[in-house]
Amino acid sequence: MKNWLQSIATGMLLERPAQKLTLDELAAQLESSGAKLAQRYAAAADSKSNREHLRHIIGIERWGQSRLEVFLGAPLEMDNHERYRPAEDLSWAALQEEFTTTRQKSVALARELAAAKLDTSPTVPHNQYGKLSAYAWLHYLDTHANLESESIE
Repeated sequence: MKNWLQSIATGMLLERPAQKLTLDELAAQLESSGAKLAQRYAAAADSKSNREHLRHIIGIERWGQSRLEVFLGAPLEMDNHERYRPAEDLSWAALQEEFTTTRQKSVALARELAAAKLDTSPTVPHNQYGKLSAYAWLHYLDTHANLESESIE
């Protein structure tokens, strides 16, 4: 029952919206939202809480990139986002730069996936949401960063 519910939720929240877009459109969406998020972070206060939230956002995005690379032939490593988080001692300014660099890599990966002419059928597992297409992974990374950024003041 749990797997069935998970499959339904993943389909409705990640796969269905992502499948309405091309990989190039998902790349453009990531690029646009990344610029908006960078502006939001530039206007936010330097606080321990904000630094922790941004470290989490960056860690998830980098972890997701490692899963996207599997679509391009990299081996799958069933790890979690913790090892991808930036160092705790980075300044707020340095974390903002890390986010920008990380998001640029996500956009580049989306474009590389588009150039590879992937179809929608291959999947790579998400630790919580099950098997996701490259389209859903890109949508997930964008959605995650946008939702989590609401915690940054």
